[in-house]
Amino acid sequence: MLTAAHKTRVFKLVMGLLVISGVLWGRLLWLQIIHPDHWVSIARRQHLQVLELPPVRGAILDRNGRPLAVSIRLNSVFANPRHVSDPSSVARHLSRILNLPFEELREKLSNRKRGFVWIARRISNQAAEEIRSARLGGVDLMMEPRRVYPQGYLASQVVGFAGMDARGLEGLELEWDRALKGEPGWRWLSRDARQRGTGAWDAPFVLPRNGQELVLTLDTNIQYLVEQALDAAYRKHRAQAASIVVMDPSTGEILAMANRPTFDANESASSPPENRRNRSVTDPFEPGSVFKVVTAATALAHEAVTPEDKFYCEQGEYAVAGRILHDHRPHGWLTFREVIALSSNIGTAKVAMKLGPDPIYKGIRAFGFGEKTRVELPGEAPGLVKPPSRWSKPSITTIPMGHEVSVTVLQLAQGMAVVANGGRLVRPRILREVRDAQGTVVQRYGPVFIRRVVASEVAEEVRKILVEVVENGTATWARPATGGAGGKTGTAQKVEPNGTYSHSHFVASFVGFAPAEHPQVVIAVVVDDPRGTYYGGTVAAPVFKEVADGVIPYLRQKPIRSGGAHGL
Repeated sequence: MLTAAHKTRVFKLVMGLLVISGVLWGRLLWLQIIHPDHWVSIARRQHLQVLELPPVRGAILDRNGRPLAVSIRLNSVFANPRHVSDPSSVARHLSRILNLPFEELREKLSNRKRGFVWIARRISNQAAEEIRSARLGGVDLMMEPRRVYPQGYLASQVVGFAGMDARGLEGLELEWDRALKGEPGWRWLSRDARQRGTGAWDAPFVLPRNGQELVLTLDTNIQYLVEQALDAAYRKHRAQAASIVVMDPSTGEILAMANRPTFDANESASSPPENRRNRSVTDPFEPGSVFKVVTAATALAHEAVTPEDKFYCEQGEYAVAGRILHDHRPHGWLTFREVIALSSNIGTAKVAMKLGPDPIYKGIRAFGFGEKTRVELPGEAPGLVKPPSRWSKPSITTIPMGHEVSVTVLQLAQGMAVVANGGRLVRPRILREVRDAQGTVVQRYGPVFIRRVVASEVAEEVRKILVEVVENGTATWARPATGGAGGKTGTAQKVEPNGTYSHSHFVASFVGFAPAEHPQVVIAVVVDDPRGTYYGGTVAAPVFKEVADGVIPYLRQKPIRSGGAHGL
């Protein structure tokens, strides 16, 4: 029999066990039912990690579907330092596989304050397989898209480039970044007890929405021809820079756009900023005599002159508005047609004085100068056109021949298109379509006619005069082998830092259309500061000829016109 003392000890033991059991059951009740969220959260942090799933950036294609920018998927390595048990050992493995500094890796992996660090981005498949096989605790892989540019240098300043985090930084990649980049998704990454990724997809998760595709008006066949011709002239004349635009005058579609110097979009980080600039739209300059096309069209539209009106050109030297105006060679009496064909500054000044400041200014603005073309590219400059209230006394003679104004190469192409298409201002454009990730067209772009600038009869008369410029005037070097052409040369003195016009630095240009009848393309060529010869007729006009000789036969085999115009 149990003694009283034994009974007391058993009672105390039983009561103690009941109390302990009660406490444990109470604690379990508290943890499991009343307040489980805190501990569930800790468990999730230990065994699950939220990872952002990057979308695939949309491709950029030429008009024929040829890729200019695409994204491929590669493995990237990341780590959670809190789950790396031996930073030195893991860093040693990674250093060997990735050829990265050991100390730098160990420092990253030892930082317990951080739950996520990148180790290496977009590594080779072989390196990824080695890391996967090593099963390093706290280290894992994820697929990331990498932007590549299959055409390299071709149209690189138009396309631009994206950075490491797939953000557009230049060109169309920047201007259309929101459409191209898509929207990221996310998922829970499951880990085992040793903090190694299991590769499991745990619900809930959200898949990324991939970016949209851009289909451009560019034709890479034409672009290649254009870049070859421009590059040869740039090197031959040891120029500071050069630009070219090829455009369909009826629709405004840009078939090619190139600049020198240039860069490989795949190696953008190693290229200087000036090589990445799309000078065709960002760099305004004084155009010189190519601007006489605007003066000629405006004078004919206002019936201030007829093609056969005669002007005495003072044998090449004319005192007017307090300055001496010169022609590049002496002329006596010239018809208005010959004034333009032979690019007489004196004859143009006399036409302008007959016309007056207000009509000249309104004519310049009607051709689209002094405002952005609104092409779908970043960084476009509007140029500069002063109203008559801000003209100096000599302005009536200098502005009509392309001084005291600034324009871009794209604006020159747009202005020449007015003559080539029968008198209408058409908006230049670089985009044809935007498609979603499944290839469905979500936006299609057609021609936009802004306004009628001159009557078709006036445009036709100017067209004939510009054909004469190529056949017998200052631009015989621009004459293509077949089909003829029309256009205008320009040789403009550059402005020195002190504000005076240079006698040793020039901008040579030629802007024209081809064929002569029913033009299919407008081509604007500008060469900045050529060395040696510097005239537009000998520097820029041959580039026009080379491009026209290649493009016109190509277009005859493959028509490019698109329908669906709207506007005037």
